[in-house]
Amino acid sequence: MTVFEQIKKLAKSRDIAMKDLALKLGFSENLFYTWKKTNPKAADLAKVADYFHVSVDYLLGREEQTAPRFSPELLDAIDNAEGYSGKPIDDHDKEIVKSLLAAYFAGRDK
Repeated sequence: MTVFEQIKKLAKSRDIAMKDLALKLGFSENLFYTWKKTNPKAADLAKVADYFHVSVDYLLGREEQTAPRFSPELLDAIDNAEGYSGKPIDDHDKEIVKSLLAAYFAGRDK
């Protein structure tokens, strides 16, 4: 699978148009389509990988993704979550929340 096809598949799974994704990441609206014929810059690939929480290797088709894919909005919500006391939850608790959500989504998607 090509880089373009990988990005297209990820965008579809998040219900975002390729044009909208490109603009959201600060690219020209047709950049991804140029990647059908040219090699992308490493920094641009990294930006896309960070957005989808995958590795650049995954975008290049070099490995399977094993980590759960959470939307950027959900990750922001977890990062900004507060405990009952109104203080931010610590990193350990954030990982627990992510693990619980991953288990929930895995069970729901079966």
